[in-house]
Amino acid sequence: MICGLLFAATTINYMDRQVLAILAPTLQREIPWNEFQYGLIVTGFQAAYAFGQALLGWAIDILGTRAGYALSVAIWSVAAIAHGWMRTPLGFGAARAALGLGEAGNFPAAVKTVTEWFNERERAFATGLFNAGANMGAIAAPLAVPWLTVRYGWPAAFFALGALGFVWLVFWLRFYRRPEPGGISPKAAPRYPWRSLLQYRETAGLIAARFLTDPVWWFYLYWTPKFLHDRYGVDLLHIGPPLVAVYLAADAGSVFGGWLPLWLMHRGWSVNTARKLSLVICVCLVGPIVFAPSATHLWTAVTLLGLATAGHQGWAANIFTVVSDLYPENTVSSVVGLCGFGGSAGGTLAATAIGAILQITGSYRAPFLVAPLAYFAALAILQIASPRLKPVWPRAGLERV
Repeated sequence: MICGLLFAATTINYMDRQVLAILAPTLQREIPWNEFQYGLIVTGFQAAYAFGQALLGWAIDILGTRAGYALSVAIWSVAAIAHGWMRTPLGFGAARAALGLGEAGNFPAAVKTVTEWFNERERAFATGLFNAGANMGAIAAPLAVPWLTVRYGWPAAFFALGALGFVWLVFWLRFYRRPEPGGISPKAAPRYPWRSLLQYRETAGLIAARFLTDPVWWFYLYWTPKFLHDRYGVDLLHIGPPLVAVYLAADAGSVFGGWLPLWLMHRGWSVNTARKLSLVICVCLVGPIVFAPSATHLWTAVTLLGLATAGHQGWAANIFTVVSDLYPENTVSSVVGLCGFGGSAGGTLAATAIGAILQITGSYRAPFLVAPLAYFAALAILQIASPRLKPVWPRAGLERV
């Protein structure tokens, strides 16, 4: 039930953020906007998402998972619906910023829920399962959005998918409770302020790793429909099958990336070795994406995108779980939020830069070339910052709240 609730929330989260990417070619003709303005609209989401992760991560540790998650979903659902009333690039930018602020709470709350309910060995697999909802949302959106748009107009796509969050809220508030002491006991530990968490190299390493790799995922999410449209002429009515294939592969990568360290640990591997080998394997899956811009056939490009998104989602399942490997339950949402801030800050800079590059050059070659390099750099930084994955919280010198 817990994994199901987290999976559903993450699915809705990604459906709401994916609507704009799917409708971008349509809206670009109707509003209109250019590539640079579209990049700025994406930047509005990213900037709000960055600050929202740090803010809501802290708030969820204070309010608790149940209330904090509900607040996050309510904010993003209102913002998702508001897109349907916008008619200017500025209006869409404002709606995207509000959406980013609310959606920022999803992963801090979900990772904290996993930490509350699952033991150390199970967490990566549970994280991989709920994180698969990101890809399910990215699959469901291109199936639902064209149908809603053709039948009822593009505002209906924002209205209908935005309303799903309120349906989820009913089930969350009805069924979610923190586990009783007789169940799986979370680590009892004090909560630390940000300044105490930020003094540790492990925190800096995770923030840097997310800063480098999160923008690649945002690039796939927001520019894949446009890339397929510009390079292969895939229109709104035919975008569904290629995107479904890409995000089915990403789903498989998320579940595989979460399952692999669990399988290795059951065979006697240490948490450190199992986790890092899983990260290396996921990074290797991203490498072939450099060939996507030169692929002559649509489905060759789709295959390369599928491998890359699978690699990223497996990477993400393990990076999220590293936080619970290192930090106590009371601080998990705060640390995930800080790392998410780093990732979204990188995404903010990347979105503006990608929009400018595409406006000037009209070529996707540079973004696809940089993508795999970001993961190898992040892996090196993570190894330097955390040569062995062991808890930071028992160390002397942490300032407790």
